[in-house]
Amino acid sequence: MFRERKMGKSSGAAPGSRDWTQIYAIYGLDQWQTILFLLFHAVLFTILSLLYLTYFDFITLFFHRLLPIGSARFAAGFTGSVTALSALCLFFASAHFLHSSLPLHYDVVQRMVNSVNDWSTVKHALDLGCGRGILLNAVATQMKKEGSSGRVVGLDRSKMTSLSSTLRTAKIEGVGEYVTCREGDPRRLPFGDGYFDVVVSAVFVHTVGKEYGHRTVEASAERMRVVGEMVRVLKPGGVGVVWDLLHVPEYVRRLQELKMEDIRVSERVTAFMVSSHIVSFRKPSQHLVGPGEVRLDWRC
Repeated sequence: MFRERKMGKSSGAAPGSRDWTQIYAIYGLDQWQTILFLLFHAVLFTILSLLYLTYFDFITLFFHRLLPIGSARFAAGFTGSVTALSALCLFFASAHFLHSSLPLHYDVVQRMVNSVNDWSTVKHALDLGCGRGILLNAVATQMKKEGSSGRVVGLDRSKMTSLSSTLRTAKIEGVGEYVTCREGDPRRLPFGDGYFDVVVSAVFVHTVGKEYGHRTVEASAERMRVVGEMVRVLKPGGVGVVWDLLHVPEYVRRLQELKMEDIRVSERVTAFMVSSHIVSFRKPSQHLVGPGEVRLDWRC
């Protein structure tokens, strides 16, 4: 069984010390296509609602040609109400996506960083799916703050032009010397066994295998390969922290199968209109698979 706990707010670089406009100025906006899509339809439904309100009598007459008088007014009123409610829901969804993409993302990243007790001893860290670099730079900032001489590697499937942009954000944050980025496949990490002291990932693992559909067996198998790779590249005694959407229970089951220790799951965090959790774990110093038997090969 895994243990559930609440993960506290970050100390030091607290989310409250920076507003979302500062974060946006550095990292830009993720999911902007989705936000624009939602806003466009919200405005469209708002206009339709106003037209319903302005020309209600004419719309009622139109429905009267199809329905009895009482039913026609009800149908017109009901349709207008649904249109207005749809506009409100779309505005809410776009606002929630905006909040999840910037302030919430930054807040949860600080909690993830706090899940690691001592960054001063960390020599090598990995951010899997580093994207814009919010988590990557938070890790580097904490390492710098605690006097670590290590480095954090950001790995992403994006082209090197995107990774160059990520490196620029690290320089802006004052941690450029702590950060390096590279392109790679998260299902076949280009690192040796037991290389990293810490492996982190934020809202990324659920995107692996999406070409098969999120709920398919094939997609689940691809995500489990990523979890296995995270475990493989962790040093014995190393810590992993993952924040992701929807599929955290299956990650927990896989970590239990791999005999990870101190598996902890945060309270639910609603992000991008769905459920998300932070799961942290520690790789044991030895992997016991039977009485007196130790397996040193962590490949899955």
